[in-house]
Amino acid sequence: MKVAIPRERQEGEARVAATPDSVAKMVAKGLDVWIEAGAGDSAYFGDAAYREAGAKVAADESELYQGAGVVLKVSPPGDDEIAKLPEGVTLLSFMQLGRNPQLPEKLAAKRAVGIALELLPRISRAQSMDALSSQASLAGYKAVLLGADLLARVMPMQMTAAGTLVPAKVFVLGAGVAGLQSIATAKRLGAVVEAFDVRPAVKDEIESLGAKFVQLELEAAEGQGGYAAAQTEEYLARQREMLTTHIAASDMVITTASIPLGRAPTLITTAMAESMKPGSVIVDLAAETGGNCELTKPGEEIVHNGVTIVGFTNLAARMATHASQTYARNLFNLLELMVSEGELKLDFEDEIIRATCVTKDGEVLWKPRS
Repeated sequence: MKVAIPRERQEGEARVAATPDSVAKMVAKGLDVWIEAGAGDSAYFGDAAYREAGAKVAADESELYQGAGVVLKVSPPGDDEIAKLPEGVTLLSFMQLGRNPQLPEKLAAKRAVGIALELLPRISRAQSMDALSSQASLAGYKAVLLGADLLARVMPMQMTAAGTLVPAKVFVLGAGVAGLQSIATAKRLGAVVEAFDVRPAVKDEIESLGAKFVQLELEAAEGQGGYAAAQTEEYLARQREMLTTHIAASDMVITTASIPLGRAPTLITTAMAESMKPGSVIVDLAAETGGNCELTKPGEEIVHNGVTIVGFTNLAARMATHASQTYARNLFNLLELMVSEGELKLDFEDEIIRATCVTKDGEVLWKPRS
């Protein structure tokens, strides 16, 4: 079976869906692996390395897709890319369904089997395939480095002949994978760290990393699979009231609160951002889904009232080598579940395949939220 890995065409996407290491594993499974020329250049994986791993390098999409049974991608395919996909192909990719609700219909028109990585169930058997978590961890790390670079003060305490410099205060909103990595990174840089999450169950994880857990004495809803659920307006109002004091006292705020397939909740109002000291920084990791801060401009870095607000999207792509490496491993582990003796054999009784499949046989299986 031919597996095709195209060059990513979405603006700002530097990752690639396969590395020489994952190609070698696919070839060992009896797969015929093809990669588009230059697909790995932005992640610093050259065509020669792919050839050495056993892949064939296609000059263009036409050669790449000819006879392909599986396509591996990072970003959702655009209309031009969908038009070039082979009829009946199986596509494994992030699909960003909350922002691309029409994508399944377009894939169904090609009779493609669409496998959306973001729909992977949160079960132990799927952990090695969990691309959302692997990429979120890198984003959480990068967020703190960006914030530290823009901060008008040092992160750790420093004792100098000119006096003592107190450590920066970092407040992390949301303690999922990205939030926990942000906490760990800020602590390694010497900051004093506090963190908040609507799920009290994460208190031990936060404290194990050396941060203080800020708790709101009001019951919150928890979503399926350990994700945070959308909260009531009463809860959000009380939350913002409590958070105002902590945000005003912080030098850096990292926000990571996202709702799967939905719009990110507003946690930081304009007034709250204006309460921070000039020279402070907010890094909004939820910018891609609307942002946790009212002032966030997705894809941009702005300064408001002396406070820098970073709304960069797709932070993982800014570390393309390791982001591609982890994503490619996730994809291989998922693909391995679908392949037997070099051929694709999809078992729709399997919970993982059933949960991630958005289209099959011309039918749309995924339904957007009403």
